[in-house]
Amino acid sequence: MMRRPKQLAKSAVKSIILPLGLLLERATNRQSEDKNSWRWLTGVLPGSLLLLAGCSQSMQPAVQPVTAETVIPAGTTQLVVVISDGWDASSGQLYQFSRVAGQRWQDNGQTSQVDLGRNGTAWGLGLHPAQSEGPQKQEGDGKAPAGLFRLSAAFGAVPALATQMPYQQMSRFDYCIDVPTSPLYNQTLDIRQYRPEWTAGSSEPMRRDLIAKPDAVYEKGLFIDHNFSSGEARQTGAGSCIFMHLKSPDGRKTAGCTALTPEHLTALLQWLSPQAEPLYLLLPASEYQRLKQDWQLPQLPTVR
Repeated sequence: MMRRPKQLAKSAVKSIILPLGLLLERATNRQSEDKNSWRWLTGVLPGSLLLLAGCSQSMQPAVQPVTAETVIPAGTTQLVVVISDGWDASSGQLYQFSRVAGQRWQDNGQTSQVDLGRNGTAWGLGLHPAQSEGPQKQEGDGKAPAGLFRLSAAFGAVPALATQMPYQQMSRFDYCIDVPTSPLYNQTLDIRQYRPEWTAGSSEPMRRDLIAKPDAVYEKGLFIDHNFSSGEARQTGAGSCIFMHLKSPDGRKTAGCTALTPEHLTALLQWLSPQAEPLYLLLPASEYQRLKQDWQLPQLPTVR
């Protein structure tokens, strides 16, 4: 599942401009019949003009209000949860939950310790409501993004993985672009297909086994959709290239990803199903308890 730029649709602006002409025509016709017609026009037209002005400034999707009932969508029946001891913790405990739609979450018994960002965690951009209290994820801060995120696809160095998730084998030309000034920011792609200045400076090759100081942490992994929506980054500089991947053999923590043992990552890939609309939730323990009721989060099992 390659993350490529999404073309802007000119029809989006056209669909707003054309109705404005109809509004003017309708108001003009009604003026001869009703002296209050222009009162109707002045009530409708400003809202339409405001919408047009917003589109001329940005093609980013509008932020929709999120309620407690929609933090975890009803269609999601698989949930991966990681709990850390606090914002500064560089490791956490991973749990896996499943449910029948409309029923309570059930722990599937799989749990293990995972590595997180070397500098802890910070609020990221995902499916959860924006949080003003606590650290906020930024590019290069060495923190793993906290919050709720989609698990959209798997990737790896091998031709195929034992997984139901959409899978993309990576080549030596595949990079995740972590340069905030690039129009391809936070997208994983074949750099041969784009202008060199758009991909220059990226430090995230997806075949880490082929670099000067190789490691195999990207032999298999999953995309965590942090700061990513509709084919492109939601906010420049808010953090990029967040994955679940293999732990480093030398014990190094990550730059913001979640790292698992080979055995657990293999089992996770086999368990996940795209039909279950799987999500990933990372929170410090105190935040999990604070949000548990509002977000309708599962009861955590006791770790033995």
